[in-house]
Amino acid sequence: MKKYIISLVFVLAAGIPVWGQTSYLSEIKIVDREVAKTADRQARVKMTVSLDELDIKNQHSLCVVPVILSADGTQEQELPSFVVNGKVRDKVQQRTEAFEHTDLHPGAVAKVRRKNGTSQSLNYDASVPFKRWMIGGNLQLRGYVTGCAQCNDGDETATTGDIFPPMTPAYYSPLIQPKEEIVKRRSETRSARLQFRQDSHRIDPRYKNNRAELDTVRNSIALVEGNNDLAITGIYVTGYASPEGTFDYNMKLSERRAKAFTEYMKDELKGVDPKLYHVDWKGEDWVGLREEVVKHPDLLKSEEVLAIIDNCGDDKDACEEQLKALVPPEIYQRLLNELYPAVRRNEYRIEYNVRHFTVAEGREMIKTHPELMSVSEIQQVADSYGKGSPEYVDCLLRGAQAYPKDVTAVNNAALALMEANRTGEAIRLLDNAPAEGELLNMKGVVYIKAGELEKAAQAFSEAQAKGYPQAGENLSQLKQYMEYMAE
Repeated sequence: MKKYIISLVFVLAAGIPVWGQTSYLSEIKIVDREVAKTADRQARVKMTVSLDELDIKNQHSLCVVPVILSADGTQEQELPSFVVNGKVRDKVQQRTEAFEHTDLHPGAVAKVRRKNGTSQSLNYDASVPFKRWMIGGNLQLRGYVTGCAQCNDGDETATTGDIFPPMTPAYYSPLIQPKEEIVKRRSETRSARLQFRQDSHRIDPRYKNNRAELDTVRNSIALVEGNNDLAITGIYVTGYASPEGTFDYNMKLSERRAKAFTEYMKDELKGVDPKLYHVDWKGEDWVGLREEVVKHPDLLKSEEVLAIIDNCGDDKDACEEQLKALVPPEIYQRLLNELYPAVRRNEYRIEYNVRHFTVAEGREMIKTHPELMSVSEIQQVADSYGKGSPEYVDCLLRGAQAYPKDVTAVNNAALALMEANRTGEAIRLLDNAPAEGELLNMKGVVYIKAGELEKAAQAFSEAQAKGYPQAGENLSQLKQYMEYMAE
């Protein structure tokens, strides 16, 4: 167990005696004082008390009580005393204790007779249970002088100096400097669930809800195409089918429908270069079907349906037959009528480049479309407001919300929130972030700020396991601090 020790030579700074008759503590020197926290969590005080300059009256007895006093003076803990007697008083006390079978100074660690004018010292060693309030406190000596017939001849106080200096670890929690994007590439993925007549791949805008679905697609592409800050670099269409029918047939059906959708959009959006369209097809979407089943827990025998899907091998047609064979038949009818339509779709992804923004432009863009800014641009805008300002924190938080999986964006936002004493928000942000070493380390530092040291230690351990070495250093400091503070 590491010990925390102060070893000094002190000339006591004595207070004014209460009654004014004596001033003995100013004549005492404390040599090699050590105040340490032991392995069994005791506050141990060791010191050599030099009496060389003490000139005590023959009839006087000086009882010195070391006292640990808190930094704010509200709490204190007495330690065992030591006693220095004048020549006559020492003889009187010895006779009294012998005749009356008593101890006039019970608990005293030392009793000495002072031989004025000679070199003399005593060794003091005593312990009391360590308390957290002792950190940053000081060790005082309180002297109580008695003379003839035990009358009170005066009290005085002296300080030996501070003890247990506050430990303030400097945990590693850096601001990560974002890397600039040379080309700002962005993309949006959406779904178009069009209704087709049986065995048909022709798109009929008048059929069922197709008009509204097509308008949504047209508007989403037109918004990107009509934005001068953006330049479309590709539109990628992928077709999916539901499981009814044979696997091979559905593969071809998803191909025909994906191509038909692409050609329709080419005709509708004349301003988009046809060469930017790219078409793919996947056939039956069993993964999508599983997601739909999970969304419908009220589906009869839903666990059996999920088991068929999860154990389905390469023969998808056999799996479809198992679904059809479920009893009662209403199970399959509901799959066919309610869940299958949701997986018949064309997904389209619009890829585009975004121009770079100046800081002045970024101050406006951050309020509406932070996702069009790079993480570096967001940091520059935040810095322009001044670190720690409300605008600085708001910019970085918007950046983390726009890029919730970006380590730099989330790290810097969490750091800003923590420094603004918004630790609860910082923890919630990090709870939803990727479990990367940098972010787990930041979570540990935020937990410390929030006073949750056990959670901080766990976060540092996880960050270290992820290969983030600075977290190991933070963990070591935290363990030392926790032991230093432990009672």
